Amino acid sequence: MADRKRELLYGTLGLMILKTLEALGPLHGYRIARRVEQISGSQLALNQGTLYPALVKLEHSGWIASEWGESESGRRVKIYKLTPAGRRQLRAEEEAWQKTTGMVARFFKIRESAS
Repeated sequence: MADRKRELLYGTLGLMILKTLEALGPLHGYRIARRVEQISGSQLALNQGTLYPALVKLEHSGWIASEWGESESGRRVKIYKLTPAGRRQLRAEEEAWQKTTGMVARFFKIRESAS
């Protein structure tokens, strides 16, 4: 099960982060992680070693931007927001995801042909 979670995250964590920021606006890392966990129905548990490398990669790609701010508790935190390039990337990834899942779904509909 842990391997399946890792595989899922490898291919989709960036998409989940971009979609979360699109839906909720700017958030700090802890809030992003909790929201992804909540939406997944607690199927995914994101730790710092998983989340922050993904955030750095998205920021280096220009899809998110960060600035220092304050959390609800008054702590200094990095706030991440979606950039215009990130919105375009999100649309492209959503389209690719829909095509891929549609294609895979067709394989689940295959019936063995009568021999």
